[in-house]
Amino acid sequence: MPHIHRQIKNRLLEALALSPVVFLNGPRQAGKSTLVQKIAKDNFPAEYVTFDSITQMAAAANAPENYLKDRKGALIIDEVQLVPDIFRALKIVVDELRQEQGGKVKGQFLLTGSANIMALPKLSDPLVGRMRILTLHPFSGAEVLNGTGHFIDKLFNADFQKDDGKHKLTDVIRLATFPEISGVHSQERTGWFDSYITTILQRDVRALAEIEKLSALPNLLRILASRAGGLINDADIARSAGLNHITARNYKTLLKMLFLTFDVAPWYRNIGKRLVKSPKGYVSDTLLLCHLLQYELDDLKKNRPELFGHVLENFVAAELLKLISASNSKLDMFHFRTSDNQEVDFVLEKPNGQLAAIEIKKRDHVDAADFKGLKTLQQLTADDFVCGVVLYRGKDVVPFGKKLWAVPLSALWQ
Repeated sequence: MPHIHRQIKNRLLEALALSPVVFLNGPRQAGKSTLVQKIAKDNFPAEYVTFDSITQMAAAANAPENYLKDRKGALIIDEVQLVPDIFRALKIVVDELRQEQGGKVKGQFLLTGSANIMALPKLSDPLVGRMRILTLHPFSGAEVLNGTGHFIDKLFNADFQKDDGKHKLTDVIRLATFPEISGVHSQERTGWFDSYITTILQRDVRALAEIEKLSALPNLLRILASRAGGLINDADIARSAGLNHITARNYKTLLKMLFLTFDVAPWYRNIGKRLVKSPKGYVSDTLLLCHLLQYELDDLKKNRPELFGHVLENFVAAELLKLISASNSKLDMFHFRTSDNQEVDFVLEKPNGQLAAIEIKKRDHVDAADFKGLKTLQQLTADDFVCGVVLYRGKDVVPFGKKLWAVPLSALWQ
């Protein structure tokens, strides 16, 4: 596969120019090692080591401070979470360097890891104020198709264009995935995902936590996949998995920490209307979702259109997550639902309270009824509501009232 420009690269270089430690986390096989090695070659001269090497891991675990101090110049450490003691040593080394250099230490350590250390305070706390954290997800549609990656900016500016018709939706879903399997045949993907899940649930879970019922994790992951796009009901999930409530919740948190799943929180303000306050759950990669549920994309679209709608919603959720991670805009993603079931799939909110809302439809046409939830949210948020779109499988951009548009799904990757 030709080299694909990762849209988070500029953010990563900016972070290295501002902070002594930068931590790039994200799922295994998302392309972190490739990206940091390319940066080391082109932009950021640094020594590269990986704790996937047993020797490097043993040396760092044996004497973490010495391991760091013996290096001259900048250092890249891959899979850093495999040596948890390194984080406290990093704090000590960075503080000493700051004293020596009058506080001006930038771009000294670039770390990568396949676990979200923000969920592990004992790891992240020592580096508060010393570390920037970025997340690299698998390829986005915009990256593999050489798009701008500016969908979010265009959304807030209501700047949309007609679908150029170059790419089929299912082809884009097959490309917007882990680099190693982007665009490969379904049989090759099946074996890759089997091995991927086994590696994470056997090896990475053990490195992070003491798990009594390791065999329950694959089943729990499948249960969460079967509920993708739905409201999370912890008691129901625990029952289905045959686990007690607390164990199920802890295991669910572990799957999120390993970037296998993610939640979208409910949007609400004190606006005098009863809103649903449960999060919605998704699988981090849509082909992984299909693998877990044993769906073939084309069969699903043709024979199970109601299930294809859930897969499509998962795809858009994952694409938005990728675009937000690569964007310089500070944004939060939510869903919106009232107690009488008026809903909007995704709400993107800026720190100043401005928001844009997105509804997903699997059809190639839309009508006024598809804007019902968007209009409810628009009424509740008044001037804060910048733009509402229904993303659909048609080709045209069509206005449907003030600040409301039907927009082709291709806007995500064009």
